[in-house]
Amino acid sequence: MAALSWDNVLLLQTSFLGDTVLTLPLVAELRRRFPVRKLTIVCQPASRELLQDHPAIDELIVDDKKRADRGWAGLRAKAASLKAKRFTLAITPHKSLRSALLLCMAGIPCRIGFRQSPGWFLYHRRVARDPRRHDVERNLSVLQAFGVRIEDCERALDLPVSAALQETVNHKLRALGVVDDQMVVGVNPGSVWPTKRWSAAGFAELILMLKKKLDCQILLFGGDEDAAVVQDVLARCHAAAVNLVGQISLRELAAAISRCAVFVTNDSGPMHVAVARRVPTVAIFCATTPELGFFPYMAEAIVVGRELSCRPCASHGGRRCPLGHANCIHQLGPEKILESVQRLLKGDRRGLGLSVAPFQPEFVTV
Repeated sequence: MAALSWDNVLLLQTSFLGDTVLTLPLVAELRRRFPVRKLTIVCQPASRELLQDHPAIDELIVDDKKRADRGWAGLRAKAASLKAKRFTLAITPHKSLRSALLLCMAGIPCRIGFRQSPGWFLYHRRVARDPRRHDVERNLSVLQAFGVRIEDCERALDLPVSAALQETVNHKLRALGVVDDQMVVGVNPGSVWPTKRWSAAGFAELILMLKKKLDCQILLFGGDEDAAVVQDVLARCHAAAVNLVGQISLRELAAAISRCAVFVTNDSGPMHVAVARRVPTVAIFCATTPELGFFPYMAEAIVVGRELSCRPCASHGGRRCPLGHANCIHQLGPEKILESVQRLLKGDRRGLGLSVAPFQPEFVTV
């Protein structure tokens, strides 16, 4: 291994959008603790769009591993392009074999990764990944390779939004009929995995209850891949919400979420974006559970889920319920979710106070 140099640092995280957001405290700590001259992030296309304005990141490189860069040929081509940039140090909290191979083939002289990676032998320094910790802390644990303890790190998620971008989004929302001085509640009914999505009927009923109980406007969030799910919710609630699908880009997502007084969401990437924007969050966990380490990482959040012995059925959810009943979805009604929204709006911190860790939400099972 070559002598350690912070001149040209590569941080690789090519997992899902939410996983990339959970890497932001690691980005902040690298900038805070070390003399990094240039910091480059290698990520998937969606993550690049979300992070393109981040002030701590000097360059974003896309690894489109499911399309343009897929397969062995794509891996070799991407490694060659990285090698040409002469990185001095590579760090990755992504424990896949492909990530380890990519960094090795790029010829980066000092590579840091997890001991639990299938490609562990390709790293020069290896650290243990504790599955019992939240993913923010698991990501930060790679800094143990440099003698840094997780407990000494700044762990809060932070995704900055410029004033110009915020005003651009505010203008778009006004054009859609969103009033500046009326409270906004965000609702995100989508998720990559179907078993992590609460029912469209549940979301629609919740929206109608929110409109009845609160003087608020409802924003329905979702990407193009969520269009059918969002349209189903919209039809069931008789268009009682503003549909943002196709109206805002991923780059504008954080700014749009910032307009919300509370964000109601499935276990998904936008959930972590809401946390990074310090928006109080009600997170609905269906097939997955908080113990997996991906719950909203702040105290101003409430996680609601159905207490069932079959949860979790998979680490990231799945395409369908393995038992065929999807009770984690269908046996969860809107009442506790509405109550959680009302409590967050009132600043009711029962269970969110000094007796719990500062990044620990409240967990409610029904």
